[in-house]
Amino acid sequence: MAMKIYLTVYIPLLMIICCYKSNVVGADPDPLQDFCVADQQSKVLVNGYACKDPTTVSVEDFSFAGLRKAGDTNNPVQSKVTRAFVQEFGGLNTLGMAIARIDYAVSGLNPPHFHPRASEILL
Repeated sequence: MAMKIYLTVYIPLLMIICCYKSNVVGADPDPLQDFCVADQQSKVLVNGYACKDPTTVSVEDFSFAGLRKAGDTNNPVQSKVTRAFVQEFGGLNTLGMAIARIDYAVSGLNPPHFHPRASEILL
C-alpha cells in the first residue's frame, strides 16, 4: 500500500516541482557597450579580446576587404574558405558572430566539420 501511494503521489509531485523550478536562459545577456573593437596587441584575454581605447578606433576597424577576392580552389576538396573572424576583422569582437566566404570549384565540397556552441548558415 505504501509503495502505491509513493508511485501515485510522490513521484508525480516531485516531477511537477522539478519542472516548476527549472530556469532556462535562451539568449546571451545584452552587451555592456555599443562596440568593442578587438585590441590584438593586448595580453589580457577575458572572454575574447580586450577592447581598444575608443579614442583610437577608426573606420578601418569596421571594414574588411578580405572577402572580395576569390579563394584558390586548386586543392583536394576543391573549395576554399576565407575567414573573417575577430583575428582578421576586429570590429566583430563581442558580437558573437563571424563571417566567411566559401568558394567552390566544379565538384567542390564542404568537408564535414563542427562548430562548438555555434551554428552555421550557408547562402
